[in-house]
Amino acid sequence: MGAEYLGPYRLLSPLGSGGFGEVHLALDGEGRTVAVKVLHPHVAADASALARLAREVETMRRVRGPHVAEVLDASLDGDQPYLVTRYVQGRALSAVVADGPLHGDDLVRLAHGLAEALVAVHRAGVVHRDLKPANVILADGEPYVIDFGIAYALDTAALTTSGAVIGTPGYLAPEVLEGRDAGPAADVFAWAATMAFAASGRQPYGTGPVPAVAYRVVHGDPDLDDVPGWLAPLLRECLRAEPAARPSAAQLLNRLAGTFRQRVLTGAPEPVTPMPLSAREAETREWRPGMTPEKRSSAEESRLRRREVIRRRWVVGTGLVVGLLSATGREHVPELSLLLLVAYGTTVLVDAGFGLAAKSRPRVVLDLVCIAGSVALWAGLSTLFSTFTLLLAVGALLFAVGLLALAS
Repeated sequence: MGAEYLGPYRLLSPLGSGGFGEVHLALDGEGRTVAVKVLHPHVAADASALARLAREVETMRRVRGPHVAEVLDASLDGDQPYLVTRYVQGRALSAVVADGPLHGDDLVRLAHGLAEALVAVHRAGVVHRDLKPANVILADGEPYVIDFGIAYALDTAALTTSGAVIGTPGYLAPEVLEGRDAGPAADVFAWAATMAFAASGRQPYGTGPVPAVAYRVVHGDPDLDDVPGWLAPLLRECLRAEPAARPSAAQLLNRLAGTFRQRVLTGAPEPVTPMPLSAREAETREWRPGMTPEKRSSAEESRLRRREVIRRRWVVGTGLVVGLLSATGREHVPELSLLLLVAYGTTVLVDAGFGLAAKSRPRVVLDLVCIAGSVALWAGLSTLFSTFTLLLAVGALLFAVGLLALAS
């Protein structure tokens, strides 16, 4: 069966289906992966909705930010109208939270990333109007907002029958449920509801029939019992019934910058009165405006740990090999045997010097032990075993190294 094309895009596989269309993984003309949303027939049949969407698309294409899946292309005048966005490979927040709520740094990165996305969307003059866990993709711990502006552009009389509204109850702001004009403040409400769900694993306004959930949104209080103390007050402010009482997305981002002075670690709530930090702790734990509260310290520490593991393996492994080779050549080529030991010892002593300068006592101790071990191995093996036996051991070692190289 031949490949299926939609315009210049080759459809590969369906990714999912929502209220407005079915999303496919596709390749563009240059072989790059994209997400193609093919509008449902009942949406495509609404000429006024398509006209409004066409007007909004040009504005939506101006949205650019590190946490949004940008609109790349659109075709709204054919038999199968579609939108093309950047493809983000990851899992929906709703699926991630099904395995357990987010804590610590993961929650910090989600809060900051979604706020940044809203700032980018609102700056372009777009209102998302359907921000919810299913429209947030997590990739390597970073959040990406999808489908921004589509709900707003397609919310027309032909698509809302019998007073129904487009969106997900529990994440729609009260003004949306009441049929009032919905602006950027509705997205701030949805941000807070999404964060409450991510932090607690529960719907902030409960579950049940749509009218019951909508009533709780308009007249009740959200469930924030399991939300960390550093986040709950900000969510309450964003979930206020009156849009004017909520902070804007830009104010929200600034508030987050003030709240996250000390990064949340290991899922523990941030202390109300931070304890004094040493210079090293402050460097790794402090979050500053302009920094994504994600990886700077953790990535650097991970890289240093990995480098130290490789160094230790090199020192120990090379010492064993030098000891074996030196013992093998002690009887017939004693000069080469001693040269190997001296070269290894000199190299490791230089490494120990770096460890001494860095005040790393374990590193210096390991280096000295490996030098002594290689000399002891040389003396012991050459005394206990014949040259032929040691040659067999060297051959076995080379064979094992070759197998490891092929396997890698």
